[in-house]
Amino acid sequence: MIIFFILKFKDIKINKVYFLKLNYDICHINYKKKKMKDLLDILKYVLPSIIVMGTSYYLLKLFFNQEEKKRDTEIKKAGYNVITPIRLQAYERVVLFIERISPESLIFRVFKQEYTAMQLQTALIINIRDEFEHNFSQQVYLSTVSWELVRNAKEDMIKLINTAASKLNDNATATDLSQKIFELSLGEKLATKKALECLKNEIRTNF
Repeated sequence: MIIFFILKFKDIKINKVYFLKLNYDICHINYKKKKMKDLLDILKYVLPSIIVMGTSYYLLKLFFNQEEKKRDTEIKKAGYNVITPIRLQAYERVVLFIERISPESLIFRVFKQEYTAMQLQTALIINIRDEFEHNFSQQVYLSTVSWELVRNAKEDMIKLINTAASKLNDNATATDLSQKIFELSLGEKLATKKALECLKNEIRTNF
């Protein structure tokens, strides 16, 4: 009888422990469900706000980027409108320089009947160098190729004048030097002509 009672008591105790554990599990599951429900409720209100904020941020960023590009374009356009006439003027000045140092134009401006060949030689070279220095800053607006041709044209003309002078005697006149310069200039394509062609091509292309 006592043994039966003990066994029965153990069964009751086991059942009670099982019941308590089961009850704990149910409570725990219910708690998790409640937490999940609360989380879903929070997300239900927060998620749309996050989406709206994200969309707004993207649209604002897109807008500001477009405005920045638009502003940069306007600045470049304004700069282009300012710099284009200056560049064109620079090309025109350099073209004029090349034409002024060509043999015909140069001798016509500098020649004086009373000059000796040496005096004319000196005057011609000084004139070329002065003209070049006066237009030196224009290289900023020209291409590297065209400015190099301009510089070569200047050096070529000085070389031509010196070569012509070296072929004359000490008593030669300015007229003798002029004729010798014209004679030598007819024998080859001068660097002044090459530079002039390049400058005119760049003007047609860029403006």
